[in-house]
Amino acid sequence: MEINLLVEKAREYLSTDKLKTVEEAYQFAEKCHQGQTRRSGEPFMEHPLSSAMILAELRMDSSTLISALLHDVVEDCNVPLGEVERKFGSEVGKLVGAVTKLGSIAWRASEGWSQGSRGNGDGRQAENLRRMLLAMAEDLRVVFIKLADRLHNMMTLGAFAPEKRRRIAQETLDIYAPLAHRLGMWDIKWQLEDLSFRYL
Repeated sequence: MEINLLVEKAREYLSTDKLKTVEEAYQFAEKCHQGQTRRSGEPFMEHPLSSAMILAELRMDSSTLISALLHDVVEDCNVPLGEVERKFGSEVGKLVGAVTKLGSIAWRASEGWSQGSRGNGDGRQAENLRRMLLAMAEDLRVVFIKLADRLHNMMTLGAFAPEKRRRIAQETLDIYAPLAHRLGMWDIKWQLEDLSFRYL
């Protein structure tokens, strides 16, 4: 996917100055992720760009799109959160920080799911869900970004080993699809379910 597709979509509802900032965020993220590839072999930037496009289809505000483009730079590129805040403002900094924190919680919970018994995993997943709901109460956009992130990850899940595909698909069915349902995001809910069932 190219940045111009995202800009074209966002132009339907965002002002020119906000579009310019979205493009700046893309350029910054592209520079940070330069040389990185996904397990599928595609350039890493394909993931944040696709996540942002999912959100643009939902007509999310510019801060949400920018945060989607930057959501992996702190964790995967060792970019300090303070630098993100300096370049794109405190609102984006808070969103990126919350998405990063939520991602690490989800990762720890899913590790417990794969290493422990199913019963132990259920407890960790419930805790994961509670924390996500708390994050939701503070700013729903954090969960919107996480849902877009998960949806694109599910679209590219075929690059993983079968056991990991099943674990991620189960987690998606147990946590992410119900969240999309509660938020009334029916299109994302059915896509998450459809992709999960494919691997289960």
